[in-house]
Amino acid sequence: MPNLIHGAIQANLVSELKMRYRHEYRIASETSLATQPDSTTPDVVVYPVIPLNYQNEPARRTDPPLLCIEIQAPSQSNEEMINKTHIYFQFGVKSCWIVLPGLRAVMIFDRPGHYVFFYEDATLSDPNIGFEFPLTAICA
Repeated sequence: MPNLIHGAIQANLVSELKMRYRHEYRIASETSLATQPDSTTPDVVVYPVIPLNYQNEPARRTDPPLLCIEIQAPSQSNEEMINKTHIYFQFGVKSCWIVLPGLRAVMIFDRPGHYVFFYEDATLSDPNIGFEFPLTAICA
């Protein structure tokens, strides 16, 4: 169950990404994806700029976002979070982030099983997407 910290980090992520990249990407939260075997709903997704179709938007998107971001809740294990990255990469996602609120850290996966760990006052850098900004912008 998401708590206030989860919600604040999610809001910070969306705000930071929109402030920096809104002209190049469509940033959204809580978007259902038609992943297999079960659908998933990442905390934040990033697509190339795509128009919104208010008349015919599917309940679950079948096209993969470029980036999926998950924020670990206290009840979720590291293994559960890492398993989600495998599901996203199988779906065609280019990059996955796992935000670890208890550590004020982010793991950025550029492929299955391979990540870079960012913590404290580091600058997040995602080579697959080209995003870069200070970690303090989302964990403050």
